[in-house]
Amino acid sequence: MPASVLVTGASSGIGEATARRLAVRGFRVFGTSRSVRDDRDGVRFLVLDVGDESSVRKAVDQVVAEAGRIDALVCNAGMGIFGSVEEVDLAAAAAQFDTNFFGVLRCVRAVLPHLREQGQGRVVLVGSLAGRAPIPFQSHYSASKAAVEALALSLYNEVHAFGVHVSLVEPGDIQTPFNDGLDYGDSSASPYAATRARCEEVVRESLPQAPGPDVVARAVERALTDVRPRVRYSVGPDSITVPLGRRLLPDRWVLGLIRRHFRV
Repeated sequence: MPASVLVTGASSGIGEATARRLAVRGFRVFGTSRSVRDDRDGVRFLVLDVGDESSVRKAVDQVVAEAGRIDALVCNAGMGIFGSVEEVDLAAAAAQFDTNFFGVLRCVRAVLPHLREQGQGRVVLVGSLAGRAPIPFQSHYSASKAAVEALALSLYNEVHAFGVHVSLVEPGDIQTPFNDGLDYGDSSASPYAATRARCEEVVRESLPQAPGPDVVARAVERALTDVRPRVRYSVGPDSITVPLGRRLLPDRWVLGLIRRHFRV
């Protein structure tokens, strides 16, 4: 029987590219979206809202009912907000974490009992290089991805004895519809207006030049199929320079390079 995998946020971008690729490679793919979607490209679509625990558990139960088991989980669903630490509304910051971190946690908690009882399985969490090199005026997004990184590394050790492997996939800039949904807001009256505008300009200019989501989908496939999967797969722009810089350079130097890149 083909291995069954649940991919969250599969309606567009990285999730869509991942679900399609895995289906072509012979996986039985269950993709999720917050709204009802027709099955396509070999992907069975389920309704799942990562912010609703009952919705998550219902989708996982449906996978098990239809496939007989669940072999892997790919947590990809996410969102982003733009603004200064001082000015972003706390409710918006909380919503960012509820989707990007607690949404991952809800899915992991629902799937793990099945993998643990089977004595095997794989969990792939899609983080971001922003978790290691935080982006100015995207501190909430960067912090949520740093939290996903810590979750992945801690979870790796917790489930190792049960034959379950956890991998973290860390993309750099990727050109997807996710970027179109980023709300930059109006900063004209902000004391940060000048630096924020320069940073926004860099972000808007760099994203159209970034690679598409297929580079991330390939990394996810490797995390699911490698005989000895890595703990971490960094992909896309800066996938070498960011990890190397964080390892070799003092924090002050790294932060200075980030400031210079984003012109803040």
